[in-house]
Amino acid sequence: MQAILATLGYVLSADRRQILMIHRNARPDDVHFGHHNGLGGKLEPDEDVVAGMRREIREEAGIECAELELAGTVSWPGFGRAGEHWFGFLFRVTEWSGEPYERNPEGTLVWRDVADVLAGRVPMWESDRHFLPLVFAQRPRVFHGVMPFAGGRALSWSYTEL
Repeated sequence: MQAILATLGYVLSADRRQILMIHRNARPDDVHFGHHNGLGGKLEPDEDVVAGMRREIREEAGIECAELELAGTVSWPGFGRAGEHWFGFLFRVTEWSGEPYERNPEGTLVWRDVADVLAGRVPMWESDRHFLPLVFAQRPRVFHGVMPFAGGRALSWSYTEL
């Protein structure tokens, strides 16, 4: 399977009760329009996943990542607008510096309570609710999952924890 390699990061507040999310409300043609999401994007050919995660957060939020933890990976076959396969590396950003932007070309940056995100009180991809409890577990373990998509919807979810 050929896939687009990407990062997805969740920047935590100092008390770990909130995460910085992007409310994708800038472009109506955006496949993520109206949803809240972590920060991230496609890897560049010359960078490793950590460098890519740091670059994406710098570009999207204007902050510098000091400490990152790999939460896991997710394979999203068929996720792209034209059915492309995506493979994402998910991170918790536990230490960072700078002042986050208020917005970027994709939308508004907002702090959301982790409890609200996990309880489904924040508009996001329904499919994110499957893996976010693993990202924000009390004692997180690295996980590797697969979530096939068709027609813009997740068909199933399975994962292995290490």
